[in-house]
Amino acid sequence: MKPLSRRVRRTFLVIHIVTAAAWLGLTLGLLALAVTAVTAAPVPAGPTAPGEPIEAAVRSMRVFTEWLVLPLALLTLGSGLVLALGTPWGLARHRWVLTKFLLTLATVTATALALRPGIAEAADTVAAGAVPPAGELLGGPVVSFCAYLLMTVVSVLKPWGPTRRGRRLRAEISSRKALDERSSRRTV
Repeated sequence: MKPLSRRVRRTFLVIHIVTAAAWLGLTLGLLALAVTAVTAAPVPAGPTAPGEPIEAAVRSMRVFTEWLVLPLALLTLGSGLVLALGTPWGLARHRWVLTKFLLTLATVTATALALRPGIAEAADTVAAGAVPPAGELLGGPVVSFCAYLLMTVVSVLKPWGPTRRGRRLRAEISSRKALDERSSRRTV
């Protein structure tokens, strides 16, 4: 891919940071709602009937997962991919970029195939008058939050070195620069 202009790169960087931060924040909100639903006392009529706080928390989780989580996940993945392919960081030149991409791809997939259906099932359980299992409510948000937190740390610290491909490309660039310097000294 052709390198991005400074203006386009900055635009995609802002989009990427904002959507990633929103995705992380939304997941923290899902976690707070799940904790609320799990710790709220059921209705006095019976231990298997959900109370208003449980129902409100689970229904809110469903709204978040149905309307916000996947679009933010896809925007984060897409903007990150454009940045990786359109900047010198590359997609497979540095281990931290590749790790972040693979984690993002895995979490987007898990969001679509596990988190959204799991929350929808919990909301259906509450609508039927029963209390959903705690693991069903907490599992997805806990795993997601940990993954996004790890991706954020990796983005900031940029650990690990270049990949084998990255080292090879760096060596090629260095040798080209050395040849250019030699040829420019000869012509002077």
